[in-house]
Amino acid sequence: MALTTSTMLSLGTQAPNFHLPEVVSGEEISLASFTDKKALLVMFICRHCPFVKHIQRELSQLGKDYTNSNLGIVAISANDAKNYPDDAPDSLKVMATELDFQFPLCYDETQETAKAYTAACTPDFFLFDAELKLVYRGQLDDSRPSNGKPVTGADLRAAIEAILAGKSITNEQKPSVGCNIKWTSGKEPSYLG
Repeated sequence: MALTTSTMLSLGTQAPNFHLPEVVSGEEISLASFTDKKALLVMFICRHCPFVKHIQRELSQLGKDYTNSNLGIVAISANDAKNYPDDAPDSLKVMATELDFQFPLCYDETQETAKAYTAACTPDFFLFDAELKLVYRGQLDDSRPSNGKPVTGADLRAAIEAILAGKSITNEQKPSVGCNIKWTSGKEPSYLG
């Protein structure tokens, strides 16, 4: 496990489009799936990472809390499923079902979507406004598997509440920390170099 932090993509960046299969329904998900929302949260997660396991109940709760809101949520797993079978679509489907995710969990087999978002770790969070401009990227909260702090979702939830209320979000944002995305052999993106 290589401890990795978010790349902290520049605020104001336009959300890259994607077309990915959702692991439970098989339905194709894209930015157009969320056109009726005031904000969009894109989360890069996986099943095997201890950092994601540490917060997975909060991710599920987040989905439930914002089901009937103006926030769209999509989770994406981009890990190399050949070498990390826990992150293959069938396994991700089990994860989404067991955790009762109220948002789509997609699989990025080519890893092109992860690269377009400059995703680096699991978990990695990107929050966009109604114009699909990046307003928050960084951590869920200060909790880590080994630091004893409770999982609250405080940082991400504060950003979500602000954007939904039409308020500004502080530019002082802490990077997310987790396992590195498991890139297909020889395909690690240049932004990590």
